[in-house]
Amino acid sequence: MSDPSALGTAGPIAEAGPDLAAGGEGPDTPRSLGSDAWHDLRRRPLFLISVALIAVLLVLAAFPQLFTSVDPTAGDLSRSRQAPSAQAWFGYDLLGRDVYARTIYGTRVSIIVGVLATTFTLVIGGVFGLLAGFYGGWVDNLVSRVTDVFFGLPFVLGAIVILSTFRESVGGDAVGITSLVVLTMAVLSWPVTMRIMRSAAIAARDQDYVRAARALGAGPARVIWQHMLPNCLAPVLVYATISLGSFIGAEATLSFLGIGLREPVVSWGVMISEARDYLRVAPFLLLFPAAFLAVTVLAFVMLGDAVREAFDPKGR
Repeated sequence: MSDPSALGTAGPIAEAGPDLAAGGEGPDTPRSLGSDAWHDLRRRPLFLISVALIAVLLVLAAFPQLFTSVDPTAGDLSRSRQAPSAQAWFGYDLLGRDVYARTIYGTRVSIIVGVLATTFTLVIGGVFGLLAGFYGGWVDNLVSRVTDVFFGLPFVLGAIVILSTFRESVGGDAVGITSLVVLTMAVLSWPVTMRIMRSAAIAARDQDYVRAARALGAGPARVIWQHMLPNCLAPVLVYATISLGSFIGAEATLSFLGIGLREPVVSWGVMISEARDYLRVAPFLLLFPAAFLAVTVLAFVMLGDAVREAFDPKGR
């Protein structure tokens, strides 16, 4: 005969369902910050729209041949500045090249520049911010003063000086010029990431889990890499989603000023720079690449705003 006390103990577990009995999450189980943010993001139309736009742009960048079979560098002067038509949806540029094909292929370069600039910015600023926040003292003072120096440099002026100085060293190599533009934007933009990471690191270094790791004999590298970094990434990643769109716009700005990317590189910034002298007679040369640029920047800004609000408990 069964023990009544045993039956009484088994009852609530069975009623709670198999998830709780197996150690899963029930409706009242508290979620982590990341899980809670993801749960909130999936219900935000702003997030869903921005993700859809970015997904389309990534497909354009990865597989441009799926959307056009025209060579973006092939020109015919007899078609110079012809208006949009059934043969060329976006018309032809000054050299008779298909603007639609160039706009599609320009997606790849613009997004690659934005992603690489964001990555380098996060790495440089993240490393300095973690070190300054963890060690404090003279390390924090030194890094903070160096950061203040870079903060005092206007972005456009600093980019003009750096690109004008080192452009001759890379010559006309497209990869070299692209790399120089990426590094220039990262060098001038990392202080913001450093300050965000430093603030997060200062808040994390006094937490109980960091003190416990130190008490157990963990070295500085282990504490920073395994304990502090995962808990300091959220605000930096939020900034990264917003800055990626800003870097794409910055590349177009530098190309428009004539100090960024140049031919034979195909990017939206290069196309806008080439079209500026023909705005009155052929406005479509500027309209289409500028529209793609604006939508891309807007998509990443919307994504960043949605992620920021999801990770901010006070905004819910």
